[in-house]
Amino acid sequence: MDVARRAVCTDDFLNPLTSTFMQSCVMLLISQFFHVILKPLGQPGPVAQILAGLVLGPSLLCRIKKVRDLFDQRDFSDYTVIVSFVFRILFMFMIGLETDIPYMKRNFRQASVIACGGLIACSAFGAAITIFVIRMLIIKEHEFIFAHMIMIILASSAPPVVIRLINELKFDTADVGRLAISSSLINEMSCMIWYDIVIAFTSGKMFGNGMVCLFFTLVATILNRFLVIWYNGRRQDLMYLPGTDVLTILSPTIFFSFLIEEFGYNSTISCFFMGVMFPREGKTTRTLLHKLTYSVNNFILPIYFGFNGFRFDISYLGSFRNLIVVVLVTVLSIAGKIIGTLAACHYLKIPRNEAVILAFILNLKGHGELLLIDVVPKSNAFGWWDDNFHNLVIIVVVLNTFIAGPVVSCILKRGEKYSQGHNSLEIDDGPQSELRMLLCVYSSRHISAKIGLVSALNSFQKVPIRPYLIHLIELPKKRCKTNLMYHELEDGDQFSDEEDYGGNDVVEISDAVDNFSTDNKVVVYHKRIISSFESMFQDVCNIAEDLRVSILILTYHKHQRLDAKMETSKEGIRMNNQKILRHARCSIGIFVDKGQTGFQQPNPELEQNVLTLFFGGPDDREALAVSKRIACHPRINLTVTRFIQATLEDQDKATISSSDEVLLTISTTSEAEDATDNAFIDDFRNRYVSSGNVRYVEKHVNNGVETLEGLKELKEIYSLIIIGKSSRGCSSMTTGLSDQEECTELGAVGDFLASSEFNISSSILVIQQNRHSKNHPHCLGCD
Repeated sequence: MDVARRAVCTDDFLNPLTSTFMQSCVMLLISQFFHVILKPLGQPGPVAQILAGLVLGPSLLCRIKKVRDLFDQRDFSDYTVIVSFVFRILFMFMIGLETDIPYMKRNFRQASVIACGGLIACSAFGAAITIFVIRMLIIKEHEFIFAHMIMIILASSAPPVVIRLINELKFDTADVGRLAISSSLINEMSCMIWYDIVIAFTSGKMFGNGMVCLFFTLVATILNRFLVIWYNGRRQDLMYLPGTDVLTILSPTIFFSFLIEEFGYNSTISCFFMGVMFPREGKTTRTLLHKLTYSVNNFILPIYFGFNGFRFDISYLGSFRNLIVVVLVTVLSIAGKIIGTLAACHYLKIPRNEAVILAFILNLKGHGELLLIDVVPKSNAFGWWDDNFHNLVIIVVVLNTFIAGPVVSCILKRGEKYSQGHNSLEIDDGPQSELRMLLCVYSSRHISAKIGLVSALNSFQKVPIRPYLIHLIELPKKRCKTNLMYHELEDGDQFSDEEDYGGNDVVEISDAVDNFSTDNKVVVYHKRIISSFESMFQDVCNIAEDLRVSILILTYHKHQRLDAKMETSKEGIRMNNQKILRHARCSIGIFVDKGQTGFQQPNPELEQNVLTLFFGGPDDREALAVSKRIACHPRINLTVTRFIQATLEDQDKATISSSDEVLLTISTTSEAEDATDNAFIDDFRNRYVSSGNVRYVEKHVNNGVETLEGLKELKEIYSLIIIGKSSRGCSSMTTGLSDQEECTELGAVGDFLASSEFNISSSILVIQQNRHSKNHPHCLGCD
């Protein structure tokens, strides 16, 4: 790059290099100040960061001569180009690495139609005003290329800005948020391919250079895959790779991106493609995400957005002619996106409120346009690329972002459903919908069965599953600080005593997850939570809500000893489970692991017999909904046993009041629950029992004693028993199962199955439906 050759430091302390560094620091400070003020008003971070650059730039502070001499020196643009180039490589590679490929595959048609709708409408508007803009800006050469540039500027959308805004507003796991990210990526890549095609056909040499750049991209992608395989096999004693390995892995991406830029093309598409094709399994990807996420979100993107605002010069609007052009381009850009996106959403039958959100999100700019500024050759070949056109592009970027960001924030602030997760699996679209689940483990002894559960729930190969795993580590009351200095730490260590928490369990859990992901091609996203038991439930509930999981799987506070007896691990685990059961806004399962005799990961050499008990009620229906997910697993034999009251008369006498009004209310509720249970069972039988995938059995019992006898027949047959927690509350079928209920969080039947007096060898999964769901008849979790 020519700018890299010109960017040579002088002996003067206030040279452009130090000026760039100081400008970045000041912008970070000012943006944090604005973010603190604007965040309570619902404004996202990018707005505050662009505003910080605007305040520091020539529109305000740089009007002061001393400030301008410090922050806007003669060769300053050369340094910003270099910084932008490095930043662009890092965050586009990370965006590709974080791209949800399974979601993109499932929703590619929807995302493509939405992206193309806005792109086509904006291109049409851009083509319509090209003649007017050419006359206003007095363009006399390369009008065809200029017309394409105008259309690209109007049509483009900025994935880095979109992703940051969506993350700030915490709806990146909502369907509309994920669809917006996918649409912006397709839009951006389409615009960049469009630009590359235009550049490629300007001359035969540029076309040949394009083929060479494509070859470089393929070489870097293949090289990265070999490096990942090699690095995943090294450092078996570490959860993350050391910094030197990270630098080695990123070196091919940086090197080939530099070559692509030298050949006259931008490296955005190449970096994104390298990230998308990067293998997701193993510690290499985990390390890259761990290292890049913090730096990109807290330093790189804020500085990048700050540069957008810094380049804004309000004096450009002093000319009436320029003002007309800016207003026209901005209005048509916004109008084109809104019209095109709404039309596409209407075609796809997407609700109008979601269509409006998508339209304004895709109006966010600040990446593709800046690429044009940095990459288009500023030579005599394009004489119209002067300061006037440069300022036009920057002002359009800033105005679009300032308008679209707050509008999206206001709409989402009013829309309650975007801040809520799934209500329950019972009312989902069935096993064909995506299952988002969060598993909690405390030590390495818990990981094997949890991974087996993920494997069992992944029975439908074409059905998406997105498992998350968190390693819960108790924070000691007295934290032991290390006395080592930074240079004394071994390679790969972190300058934080928190990295020592978890001991060998951290590595063993990571290895188990990596092996499972490699063998089954199911990526398990996992992290650690280090907290005291008193507040740990808040972290778990917040993560579950942010991830919008459908079900949260907890670990039982007892573990199986070598003699097959159950022993209490930590009383804090039980306290944590009880708090989560009351506060979590999703369905919850407590997994009682019988590691030696119970459920294990299904494999071709080992079949698993699973039983689902159904007494009735919302929790049992939720348990049956979970069972649907494993019904078609080739190595699992599922049996559903339904317990039915043998005699109808007097079945509620032991549990209801003598008041006629209360009797009528409970009878009505019972009839409604019976109708719901029967409909749910009938649908299950038609789908799975009639096809032979599931065995269905009915047992007629009068009371808890007969239920007990039926349960005793199940001993030593099944490796896993799934049961709802409440089982219709105070049903006579479950009355008296246990003289003294030990663990209320398991419910009557679950507590009996897990008790020492029953002495069953099966693992047990007790399900509680989301108590905060609007369709739930009683909100037990709202205390």
